[in-house]
Amino acid sequence: MSELRIVISGGGTGGHIFPAVSIANAIRELEPKAKILFIGAEGRMEMERVPAAGYKIVGLPIRGLIRPLWKPVNIGVIIDFLKSKRLAKNTLRDFKPDVAVGVGGYASSATLNAAHELGIPCLIQEQNSYAGLTNKTLAKKAQKICVAYEGMERFFPKDRIILTGNPVRQGLLDPTLTRTESSAIFGFEPEFPTVLIIGGSLGARTMNESVLRNLKTIEQSKVQFIWQTGSYYKEKIQEELAEKGKPDNLYVTDFISRMDQAYKAADLVISRAGASSISELCLLGKPSILVPSPNVAEDHQTCNAMALVKKDAAMMVRDAEACEKLIPLALSTVADKKRLNTLGENAYTMAYKDSAKVIAQEVLKLAGRD
Repeated sequence: MSELRIVISGGGTGGHIFPAVSIANAIRELEPKAKILFIGAEGRMEMERVPAAGYKIVGLPIRGLIRPLWKPVNIGVIIDFLKSKRLAKNTLRDFKPDVAVGVGGYASSATLNAAHELGIPCLIQEQNSYAGLTNKTLAKKAQKICVAYEGMERFFPKDRIILTGNPVRQGLLDPTLTRTESSAIFGFEPEFPTVLIIGGSLGARTMNESVLRNLKTIEQSKVQFIWQTGSYYKEKIQEELAEKGKPDNLYVTDFISRMDQAYKAADLVISRAGASSISELCLLGKPSILVPSPNVAEDHQTCNAMALVKKDAAMMVRDAEACEKLIPLALSTVADKKRLNTLGENAYTMAYKDSAKVIAQEVLKLAGRD
C-alpha cells in the first residue's frame, strides 16, 4: 500500500492552529509513516507554530476581505486569492495528497477550492457554533464536515455532518501534574484561590483594561491572579504596572507556553469564547467566565458562550460591561465553592474526549484506509 499523504490547511489564530496540529498528531498515531503538509497564510501565526510542532508548512500570499466589501482595497485581496489558489494547486499537484483537510482561516479557502478542482477528497472542521464564511462556502465541496456543536445542519448539508467536538492541545490532561507544583511555578500558594485570565495569544484589550482598572481590588483580595496579557499589549501594560505598582498576588506574562500548568493551578478561568478555549475548558471541567470578543464575524463567540451558559456550564460578561463587572464577578464566584463545582461539572458533561482521533479516523476513511 502506498504511503498516506495528507494536506492540512488553515490558521490565522491559535483557535485554528491548535486543532490542526492535534489532527495531524492523531493521524500520525494511526499511520506513523503518513506524510503531512500544512498550507497556511504568509505572515500569520501558523508559519511559526506549525514548524515548531514538527511539520512542514507552505505559505500563501492570502488575506481577508475588508469590510465594507466595496472598498477598492478588496480588488487586491481578490487578486491575492487567485494567486494563492494557483500556488495551492501547484503545491497539491507536487505533493499528491490523498485528502485535503480545512480547519478554517484564509488559507483553507484557497487550498480546498484548489483541491476540489483537482478531485482530491476534502474534509472541513468547523470549530464554532456559528459557521464561518470560509467553511460555509466550502461545505458544498467537502465530503465530510466535522462539527463541535449540535444543530449545525442550518449551515451545512445534514448528510455530511459528523459531530466530533474540537481537538485540543496535547498534554493538557497530564495525570502526574499536581496543583501544588503548578501553583509554585507562578510563585503562588496552592491553598489560596486562583483565577486565570487568558485573552488569547495576541491579547484582549477589554479584559486587560479590566485588570488595570481593578489593581487595588485585586491587591486587597486574598485571591491569586495569573494574567496572560498577550504579546500585542505587553509593553503598554508593563509601563502602567511600573507606574501604578504590581500587586504581589498578580502574576503577569504575555504568553503561557504550558497551559496545562496554568489550568491546573486555576480554580476559575476568565477567557474569550473562542471554540478551542471552550473545548479545553469543558474537557478539563473548569469553571469559567466567558467574555466574547465583539471583533469576530457574525458575533460567533457570543453563540459559543451561550451554548454553555444555557446549560449552566459557564457565566458570561459582555465585552462592553467587562471593565465594570468582570473582576468583581470573578472574586465573588471564586469564593463560592458550590458554584464552582456546578459550573465545572456541567462544563465537563459537554466535553468530547477524543475529537482529534475521531477526525483522524474520518480522514483515513476518505483516503480509503479504514
